[in-house]
Amino acid sequence: MSLPDSLLVTLRSHFPEASLATGDAERLAYAYDNSRRNAKPDAVVFPTEHAQVEALVQACRAHHVPVIGRGRGTNTTGATVPVDGGVVVSFERMNRILRIDPDNRLAVVEPGVLNGDLQQALKPHGFFWPPDPSSAPWCSIGGNLACNSAGPRTVKYGSPRENTLGLRAVAGSGEGFRCGTYTSKGATGYDLTRLLIGSEGTLALITEATLKLTPKPTGLRTMRATYRDVGAAARAVARIMAQPVTPCALEFIDDVALKLARDYGGDVVPLAGAMLMVEVDGEPDTLPGAMEAVSRAARGDGLEELRVAETAEETQALWSARKALSPAQRTISPNKINEDVVVPVSRLPELVDGIKQLSKKHDVLIVSFGHAGNGNLHVNLLPRDEAERERAHACLAEVFALVIALDGTLSGEHGIGLVKREFMPLALQPSTLQLMRNVKSAFDPDGILNPGKLLP
Repeated sequence: MSLPDSLLVTLRSHFPEASLATGDAERLAYAYDNSRRNAKPDAVVFPTEHAQVEALVQACRAHHVPVIGRGRGTNTTGATVPVDGGVVVSFERMNRILRIDPDNRLAVVEPGVLNGDLQQALKPHGFFWPPDPSSAPWCSIGGNLACNSAGPRTVKYGSPRENTLGLRAVAGSGEGFRCGTYTSKGATGYDLTRLLIGSEGTLALITEATLKLTPKPTGLRTMRATYRDVGAAARAVARIMAQPVTPCALEFIDDVALKLARDYGGDVVPLAGAMLMVEVDGEPDTLPGAMEAVSRAARGDGLEELRVAETAEETQALWSARKALSPAQRTISPNKINEDVVVPVSRLPELVDGIKQLSKKHDVLIVSFGHAGNGNLHVNLLPRDEAERERAHACLAEVFALVIALDGTLSGEHGIGLVKREFMPLALQPSTLQLMRNVKSAFDPDGILNPGKLLP
C-alpha cells in the first residue's frame, strides 16, 4: 500500500524535512530486525517529542494506516517488521536522559536512550538499571520495555517489569496518558505499567519511562563449574537456586555449545558434558560466605572442575566460552532458529534431557544455553540445508509442547512477535486469549498498532 496524499500532507506538517522519510533506501533500512524477516514500510518518522507521537497516531487512525514502534531493531522475533506496511516510528532521536534522581532511586528517560548509555550515566551516582540483555550496548530502553527483555541479572534483580515505576505513552486511539508512580509503592487502580511492558507496541507507544534504580554492589566474584553431563549441571542449577544466596548470574552451556565455542574460541574454552557460569555480587565482607554457599551447592554428583576467578583477567577468561557462542553458531548456520523458552527451575533437568532426545529424533543440531537461574533456556536449532530446515520446524513445535508440558512458557525475554504467534494457543487457553484481544481493543480500537504481532 502507499500512504494517502492527505495523510502525507498531515505528516509533513508534524515531521518536517529529515524527520520524515519516504525514499526506498530509508524505508528499506527500517524494514527488518534481527529476525532476518523484512517488509518495507510506506514511511518512517523520527519524533523528538511526545506531542508528535500523539499527532501521528491520530492521523494514522483517521486513515486506518498501521503504526509500528521501533527501537534499534535488535529483537529476534520479527516484532518490528511492518508486515502490513504503514508508518514505522523510530524513537532513535528521543534519546534524552531527562532526570537522574539518586535520592528517590529513579531515572526518567526517553525510549531511544541506549541501555549501555544509561548504565554509563548512572555509574557516577553508584546505581544501575538491572535489565542487561546481551545487546545492551546498542539496544534501546524502549525496546527493552516493549519486549520485557532482560538478561543474566534477572535471576537476582528481575526483569523490566520489576524495575519500572511508570510510563508515559500514546494509545492506539491517539490519546496520550501516564500510568504508574514516582514512588516505590502504589495501589491506585489497575497496573497499566506492567501491562504495557512486554506488549510489543500493540497497545501503546511508550514516549517516556520512569525507571527504578538499584545501588551498584562494590564486589563481584565469578566461578565456572564443568560437569560430566547436562543432567548433572541442570541438577546443580536446582540446588543452587534452592539455597538462600541468590547469584546475580547463573548461566548454563551444554556440551554441543561448548564444542562449538572451543572450535571458534580455542583451548581457553573447556570441553565437558556441560558448564555453569556463576556470579555472586555484594559487599566485600559478605562475598566469601556467599561464594562458599553457592560453591557448596554447585558441588555434587557429576562435577568435574570448579574454578573461582581471582582477578579481572581470570574472570574474562572464564566467560570466554559464553562470549564465543554467538559467532560460533553463525559459522554453522546463518538460518539458526533462536528460541528462549522457560520452565520452573526444578524442571530444568527434564527440559534439557527432553531437548537432547528431540535433537536425536529429528536429526537436527541443537545448542542449548542461557539464564538457568530463571529456568530460561535459549534453544538454538542450527539447520544447514533445506531438508534440515524442514525437520527443525517440526522439531520446534515439539520443543514448545515439551515446555508447556513442564509448566513452562514460550518466551522469557525475546517475546512473541511474528515468529511465535501460531504457538500462542499452546500456552494460553481460548478465554485468556479473548481477554487479551479485549484489552487490545480497548487500547487500540481500530487495530492500527503493530498489526500481525503477538496475538494469533
